[in-house]
Amino acid sequence: MKIIATNEAPAAIGPYSQGMIVGNLVYTSGQIPVDPATGMIAGDTIETQAEQSLKNVKAVLEAGGANLDSIVKTTCFIADMADFAAFNAVYASFIKGAPARSCVAVKTLPKNVLVEIEAIAEIVK
Repeated sequence: MKIIATNEAPAAIGPYSQGMIVGNLVYTSGQIPVDPATGMIAGDTIETQAEQSLKNVKAVLEAGGANLDSIVKTTCFIADMADFAAFNAVYASFIKGAPARSCVAVKTLPKNVLVEIEAIAEIVK
């Protein structure tokens, strides 16, 4: 196992890593919409927050040798299921193909953000 650490994604806000490499897979921790350059939450809409969360997922994957095209599974947490269609539109602009996915609405996310996304991807050779 190898810990992934990159300045291109927000630092962990608790006792965990941004991601892990195990075998030929990269597992990201949940990525919330924190802009790593400023440390601030990116926007206040599901669209802007989903975009930043996906950029953070991308950064962790790339630091681990994977990419958005090698994702096999995502888990998406949104604060309001009414945002599902808008979230899907942003998600589809980043994630091509049809990896497995779970998407659930939750009561509260860290820093009261609207979305958190985690991914499992295969390392690309």
